[in-house]
Amino acid sequence: MYFFDLDGTLIDSNGVWKDVDRAFLARRGLPYTHAYYEGVAHTIFPLAAKFTKEFCKLPESCEEIMSEWLELAKDAYAHVGVKPGVRAYLKQCRAEGRRMAVVTSSLPVHCSTALQNLDLEKYFERVTYAQELGLEKKQPDIWLTAAREAGLRPEDCTIFDDSIAACRGARRAKMRVVGVYDPFFSQDERQMRSFCDVYIKSFEELLWMPEQKERRG
Repeated sequence: MYFFDLDGTLIDSNGVWKDVDRAFLARRGLPYTHAYYEGVAHTIFPLAAKFTKEFCKLPESCEEIMSEWLELAKDAYAHVGVKPGVRAYLKQCRAEGRRMAVVTSSLPVHCSTALQNLDLEKYFERVTYAQELGLEKKQPDIWLTAAREAGLRPEDCTIFDDSIAACRGARRAKMRVVGVYDPFFSQDERQMRSFCDVYIKSFEELLWMPEQKERRG
């Protein structure tokens, strides 16, 4: 089975949260730093809020921080685009009879909005939300849970993700790992290439060429 991350893997949405973070910090006269990015990137909403409150020494509650983030994000997920080659690759996988699902740290409302607006939800059996499980994707438990819910051994699963932390979590769960390039995390490319089973700059690299279709047909 193929498990796909959402933000930065299937859809071009990492910029949404970078803009939200910059605006949130700017309101408080605080800089957007790499240390802050490391604390909030690729984690679930409540933990990102907890980190922000402590790191920035804010008087607001975690609930108030999350509410402000949602206000800043507004309907951004209704306007994000699909990444190059994604639609064609999902169609190709479906033609091959592959089972597919999404495992995401994104909020359910944002994930649902993006998948529906981009007409992608039809490709996936299910969506596993890290936030609903209270797990981060850097933990093998979420990948083991996703495999168990699909009735599969982890060894029979492949994950696609732009986060090296998530890829490491899946590897610890004994899954095959495909690293996906995203410009917002380009600094991790060298590590991703050395760690992942496969690393792609775009899903277009995984599409059949016409002559390959003829051979396989």
